[in-house]
Amino acid sequence: MNNQMQQMLKQAQVMQKKMMEAQSQLEQIEVVGASGGGMVKISLNGKHEMKRITLDPTLLNVEEKDMLEDLIIAAYNDARTKIEDETAKKMGAVTGGMQLPGGLKLPF
Repeated sequence: MNNQMQQMLKQAQVMQKKMMEAQSQLEQIEVVGASGGGMVKISLNGKHEMKRITLDPTLLNVEEKDMLEDLIIAAYNDARTKIEDETAKKMGAVTGGMQLPGGLKLPF
């Protein structure tokens, strides 16, 4: 194996290690998505797992059931977008802005 090929393999190993470290860091983050001016809050971790939901007591009204359901969906989507943004930032830092092949999403 020539020197250039060894260098490329070494760089690939370093990048792989950095990506694993970034994935581990992402698993530890938690973001809060909100809707309804903060009346509904949902916390997600880096794996997109819901960890907590907080509802303003004024929303607990049978007549407002449809609105509450919509607010929960909006809060979850807000949190999911924040996780995706954090993931893109972390992975961009690791890959130096290099685009990953189409369809490849990291870390999950």
